[in-house]
This record gives sequence, structure tokens and C-alpha cells, in this order.
Amino acid sequence: MPPADTGASTVVVDASAPQSPVTTTAAPAAVAPERLEPGRPGYRRMSFALFAAGVAAFALLYSTQALLPAVSASFDATAGQASWTVSAATGALALFVLPLSALSERFGRRQMMTASLVVAVLVGLLVPFAPSMGALIALRAVQGAALAGLPASAMAYLAEEVRPKALIAAIGLFVAGNSIGGMSGRILTGWIAQAWGWRAALAAVGLLALACAVAFHFLIPRARHFRPGSPSPKTLARTVAGHLSDPLLVRLYAIGALFMTVFGAVYTVIGYRLVEEPFSLPQGVIGSIFLVYLVGTVSSAAAGRLVARLGRRGALYLAVSTTAAGLLLSLADSLAAVLLGLVLITAGFFAGHAVASSSVSRTATTGRAQASALYQSAYYLGSSAGGTLGAIAFHAGGWTATVALGLFAVLGVVSVTLYGTRVARAERRALVPAAR
Repeated sequence: MPPADTGASTVVVDASAPQSPVTTTAAPAAVAPERLEPGRPGYRRMSFALFAAGVAAFALLYSTQALLPAVSASFDATAGQASWTVSAATGALALFVLPLSALSERFGRRQMMTASLVVAVLVGLLVPFAPSMGALIALRAVQGAALAGLPASAMAYLAEEVRPKALIAAIGLFVAGNSIGGMSGRILTGWIAQAWGWRAALAAVGLLALACAVAFHFLIPRARHFRPGSPSPKTLARTVAGHLSDPLLVRLYAIGALFMTVFGAVYTVIGYRLVEEPFSLPQGVIGSIFLVYLVGTVSSAAAGRLVARLGRRGALYLAVSTTAAGLLLSLADSLAAVLLGLVLITAGFFAGHAVASSSVSRTATTGRAQASALYQSAYYLGSSAGGTLGAIAFHAGGWTATVALGLFAVLGVVSVTLYGTRVARAERRALVPAAR
């Protein structure tokens, strides 16, 4: 998930700040209620509520990823077919982020987050009973579409309700919930599937998400700064078209999608590789591989320091180099080498994603909500494509083919970044008066 921006709109907090064309400005500060910050009533409740929502959402979203070998065996399906249980969810989320972001402008962030969690949890409780691969994929697509309402609203809720100085810390807790949910869901399913099968594992994730959704409902404070807007489809379409005609934004969207293609391919297929010779690992151990995600939490936090030292493009070059090194190292038939390769891939991906996603908000001067929603759409479409293409490549040529796909995507990131560097240099030269 984007470390600090998920595509939700923000409320203007001073007259000089650019406004989203579909967002109503907040009430004057003199009459507005106090915003939340550490030490004030409601801040801790809000933090725990959004942490719980993040855990629920991402435990559900990737619940089948660690179970793909077991799902394949149960339905006698190929890796490519089983990968759609992940790709359908992430692809549907990508398609629905933007429209649900607009709906949250009208109906409220809290209401949208609640509805999103309720629908996703209800579907999650049905998923273990899917009678066929087609039914499982269809349920996962509905679940992904429902979950799109959470990232579309959570960041806007924080921007509206939290004092600016405390916003980064509040966002950090939500993002921590995202990463812990994604990691714990995979680990939980791995060990439960080893003991009782993949259906029991998915049921456990559904119950975990239900507990988190109940906690969210009772903890989340009432929104006091939201002002409903009336998003016009024409205005929204014009804003989206404007962002898609901005070359820098398009490059950032491409970078996010390509990075996620690598990540989606690797983590969708790694279970198939580790269950086979020469590793032959049990399902529980394979699920525990996702502890590597903790490395991503560290590298995301370090991205700001990397940009300060190397610049945005320098940080991206370092991220892609790290990712490529991890892909090549993972080719070895040594478990230690594969694990180290996963560490490097994860660190490089999260650092690159943090740089690209944070750059979107800085680049967009208007319609920041829609600019970030478009990034999320590209990001999750990359996840969907990477999962499916990575599985197809694995079926056709083994892990080597999956790595080749990842390296091709990495080369795409390098090409886009090099092109951006050339454009930036040309623009700087154009600004320097010609010598006379």
C-alpha cells in the first residue's frame, strides 16, 4: 500500500492550499471543532480504529496468496488459474478506487469505510465455502471492489480530522495496519492450512477481519470536519484527463505499476517454488516467508532519507538496483540465497513505491485526490498483472521465467526514470539563458 497517500481527497486547511475540484472547503477555523492530536480525546481511539481497519482490509485482500499451491491442488488448477484468486481482488480494487473516492465526497469518509469493511467481511465469510474455482474468483473480485472504499476514504478522514503536525504519525499507524494485516494474514493462513486445510485458513482470516471491523465500528470517532461535496462527473472526468495528460504523473503511475508487477509476480509464485524440490517446504513455513515484509516497513521509512541524500531519481535507481539484485540472487537453489533475494526485492520495492507514491501528491497542484487515486489504480493493476503473468511464466518456464518477467519490469522502471532524467535536464538547460 502507498505509504502515505492512498488516493483520498484532502480538505483545504488554509486559503493558499490548492483545492480538489470536487471537494468542498472546510468551515472557517474559528468555528471548527478542535482537530485530533496526541493527548486529545479521541486521538487514540481513532488510531486504533484505523489500525484495525488496515489489518482487516489487507488480511482479506491477500488472503489466498500464501495458499495458492493448496488451492491449485484442491481444484486441479494451474498456477495461472489459481493466481486469479489474488489478481481478481487487486484488479477490482484498482477499478473501483476512483469512483468510490468520489462517492466518499458525498456520503462521508466514515460511512464509506464502514460500508467497505462490512461488505468485504461478509464476502470473506462466504469465500471458504466457494464450490469451484470460478466461484472463488468471483467472490474475491467482489471483495476487492468492496475494499476499494477503504483506501479511498481513510487518508481523507485523517487529513480532515487530525491536526497537520500529527498527521504523519496518524498515517504511519494506518500504514502499519496495512502491512501487518497483509503479513499476518499470509502467515496465519499458511499455518492453519497446514493443519486443517485452506478453507479453514480463509475462514480464520474472515473471523479476524470481522473482529477488526467490530473494533473499528465502536472506536472510530464521529467525523466533525467533513463537509459533503457534490462531485460532478464532468468535472471529475476533466480532472482525471488533466492528470493523464501530465507527463510526470504518467511516469510516476508507470513506475508504481511496474514495481508492483515485480512484487506481485514474486510473491504470487514463490509458494509454488518453495513447495517443490529442492526445498519441499511445508505450507506453514511458506506462509512464514512473508515475515520478510517487515523489511519493507523499514525501507519505506528510510525512503525520505534516501531522497534527501540522493534525490528522487537517485533513490529510484538505488531501489531498482536492489530489486534486480534480489531477483538474480533468488535464482540459486539455496534457501538462504532465496531468502536474501526476497529481502532485497522487498526492500527495493517498498523504497521505490514510497518514492513514487509520495511524488504524486507533490506533483499534482489540483485534484490531488484524483491524482493519488489514479496512482493506486495503476499500482493495483500492476499487482493484478504481475500475479497472473508471473504464474503463467512459472508454468511455462519455472522460476527462471518468473525472474525474467521481473527483470523486464525492472528494466521498464529504469527506462522511465532515465527518460525523466533526460527531460529534467533539457528543461533546466532551456531555463538557462543562451550565452552571448
